[in-house]
Amino acid sequence: MSEPTATEHHPKFQNRKPEQDAVAYEMQTYTRGLDFERPPLTFQADKWEELACSRMSADSKGYVYGSAGVRETTDKNRNAFRRWSIVPNRLVKYDGFPDLTTEIFGEKMVAPIAMAPVGVLKIFNPQGEVAAAKAAAKEAIPYILSTASSTSIEDTAAANGSDGQRWYQLYWPSREHDDITISLLQRAKKSGFTALFVTLDTYILGWRPEDMDNGYNPFMRADRTGVELGMTDPVFQKQFKERHGVDVESKMEAAAPEWMRTIFPGESHSWEDVEFLKRHWDGPIVLKGIQSLADARKAVEVGVQGIVVSNHGGRQLDGGNSSLGVLPHIVDAVGEKLTIFFDSGVQSGADIAKAMALGADCVLVGRPYVYGLALAGERVWSMCSRVWSVSWS
Repeated sequence: MSEPTATEHHPKFQNRKPEQDAVAYEMQTYTRGLDFERPPLTFQADKWEELACSRMSADSKGYVYGSAGVRETTDKNRNAFRRWSIVPNRLVKYDGFPDLTTEIFGEKMVAPIAMAPVGVLKIFNPQGEVAAAKAAAKEAIPYILSTASSTSIEDTAAANGSDGQRWYQLYWPSREHDDITISLLQRAKKSGFTALFVTLDTYILGWRPEDMDNGYNPFMRADRTGVELGMTDPVFQKQFKERHGVDVESKMEAAAPEWMRTIFPGESHSWEDVEFLKRHWDGPIVLKGIQSLADARKAVEVGVQGIVVSNHGGRQLDGGNSSLGVLPHIVDAVGEKLTIFFDSGVQSGADIAKAMALGADCVLVGRPYVYGLALAGERVWSMCSRVWSVSWS
């Protein structure tokens, strides 16, 4: 028998009763209302985007709200959820609320929900990834750290703590920079990240008109906002000094765009290159950005453990399919052979329930938690996670 993971000792797992989570949280809110106490954030999840964007700078709003092209893919993502309805059964014997706990890659989870990798979080809240990682640990939800983060791998892991579940998302440098890829993977593994999510759809940044209207690219700026993982990487630091004769801190105006070109190299990898990752990562590997049956089947062939059915929230390619639209077909094809993650367009607990009903093993939530972070940081994000899990249960 395997030893219990740190997360199994998390307070959320001790005598956990899902029905009490839901009913007690709802009643607690009403009870506080008797004393005219109001929640820090509206429970209307569809209002979070508008509220958060109204408080952001044009650059920050454009980055999180903006999408590729004319937002066709983004709009399809949301509309796809409205095409499916939840049909309840009546007069069924009550056996309590469903137990939401699950297991992914041998790790026990309180619910099949995780925080999707989102970069440059410090443009939404000064605490950035630290606040997000702390909130995830508090709610016992896995946190996926983006390569585009504004906080280092090591500092994010420290914030997530010994009880936190954390996975690492890789923006994959070209093969000429294999040494940098290895360094990133080693740092992540040493810092307790247990699964590797490899994003396949962002070897070049998408055509994002709102960012372009603002002239805003966080990865080109000399303030470390989107390039912190590079600026703290020993291999990149060494190579930069060899080329320029100075440390990265002394020439950030050159170091930042150089790191951007490293992680967004402008060329795609091949299926054969996955073998390189398997040699240098001894945990589960998940390919993120799968949208076709052919690619899903190829993922099985190359021997990875999971895929994310995702179109990057409509941020990379306009005119594509909705992620929810292709999900059931991919599940039918490879669902028994791979762990299926899903993202793109998720806004509420009902959305999570629909994605699960269509075959997802775990749902990743992106933009909504960024809006919570922008509104009031860790405290409000914890409320967001409760809204998803409680409304779903």
